[in-house]
Amino acid sequence: MERTTQVIGQSGPFLDALERASRAAALDRPVLVIGERGTGKELVAERLHRLSPRWDQPLVVMNCAALPETLIEAELFGHEAGAFTGAAKARVGRFEEAHGGTLFLDELGTLSMAAQDRLLRAVEYGEVTRIGSSRPLRVNVRIVAATNEHLPDKVARHQFRADLLDRLSFEVVTLPPLRARTGDVPVLAEHYGRRMASEMGRLDWPGFSREAMAELIAYDWPGNVRELRNVVERAVYRWERDTPIDAIEFDPFQSPHRPRTVAGGAPVAAETTATATAPAETTDEPGDFKSRTARFERDLLKKAMAEHRFNQRATADALGLSYDQLRHALKRHGLISAGG
Repeated sequence: MERTTQVIGQSGPFLDALERASRAAALDRPVLVIGERGTGKELVAERLHRLSPRWDQPLVVMNCAALPETLIEAELFGHEAGAFTGAAKARVGRFEEAHGGTLFLDELGTLSMAAQDRLLRAVEYGEVTRIGSSRPLRVNVRIVAATNEHLPDKVARHQFRADLLDRLSFEVVTLPPLRARTGDVPVLAEHYGRRMASEMGRLDWPGFSREAMAELIAYDWPGNVRELRNVVERAVYRWERDTPIDAIEFDPFQSPHRPRTVAGGAPVAAETTATATAPAETTDEPGDFKSRTARFERDLLKKAMAEHRFNQRATADALGLSYDQLRHALKRHGLISAGG
């Protein structure tokens, strides 16, 4: 794992977390890195490895959430030829690959209980057994793990082994979210902005306008540094003037033309959307309360039916009516025939 992204920041909480990681790096003990998505857990794991006595040995990364549960154990511990269907030849696992170095387990909280059992043995005894083998192998691996979950809560819910958590939490480094890193947003925005401008061959970096920078600082950044990088780089490449950048788009999915969805997440067909969004019919009926209520109820029924593709049972459920109540209302407003 070779990173081109630098660890950047000057706020107190961020520097405190880096200092804790740097002190723990020299010790041959497990470290647990905790933080929201986009806070830089992978970068801190690399820092722990590069500042450790194992810096010249392998740094092996495994994202525990990226593999189906049936393959996680084979990835961690390897397998012998013929151990299961499709295992045509033997394969070393991540523990063996990381022998002498560091194994970084990202998204640790997603491991199944069965995988946790085997991981505990590997951590406690320094032994792994390939699937399909009865002979354990000795490995010398330092574990660095990361998660965006509060693992003690998972222990309380019996979703994570308490003894494994005890083994892996010799030191816990909790990374602050970007919203808690006062003063780091301008520094990061300037860094990513300059780098993007250079990548695009722009010799002069105009920077951000005061208003644009104020928007960046005021934003809550649920995706943290990763989201900020995307927002800044997108703003730079879309800006075609030599003046300071003055247009910031936080949500790239925001569009007046984005697809509509109905209950269940199915996209709405074009003709259905047109029907559903058509303005209410105008009539010359009197504007008294009873007439207006009737028109509103009729328009509501027409729109709900269109949104649910004229499925009467789905429409009834969406409106909180029984099927018979919906049928009666549709007949009353002439939206279906008496025998329909």
